[in-house]
Amino acid sequence: LHLVENGGGLAQPGGSLKLTCLSPGHTLDAVGWFRQAAGQGREGVACITAHQNEGTNYVDAVKGRFVISRDDSKTMVFLQMNSRKPEDSGIYYCTATDPSYDCSGFWRQGEWDYWGQGAQVIVSS
Repeated sequence: LHLVENGGGLAQPGGSLKLTCLSPGHTLDAVGWFRQAAGQGREGVACITAHQNEGTNYVDAVKGRFVISRDDSKTMVFLQMNSRKPEDSGIYYCTATDPSYDCSGFWRQGEWDYWGQGAQVIVSS
C-alpha cells in the first residue's frame, strides 16, 4: 500500500490547514497521522478506524483543534488542523493498517503497517 500525503505548507498561527492521505487505486482501512518536529521523535496525532461508526482518537495536544475524517468512498482520509500553533510545525506522516484496528494504542508506531513519505507543515507568522 503506497500512501501519499497532500496539503502541507505554511499557515499562520491561529489559521487552518487540511492534510489529505490517499493510496491511489486502494481504499483505506484504519488510518493514523503522526508528526515529527525538528530534532524530536515521531508523535501520534490522530487515528480513525475503518468501522462504519468511524471511531476516532487524538493526542491531548490537538483535541478540540484537529479533526480526522474520511470521504464516503474511503479512498481519502483528512486531517483538518484548526487554531494552529507554532508547536504544530513538523513533518506529518500518514499511516495505515488493517480494518480490525481500534485506534486504542495508535501512538505506538509498531502498530502501523504502512507509512507515507510525509508532508511538511510550518506554522509561523
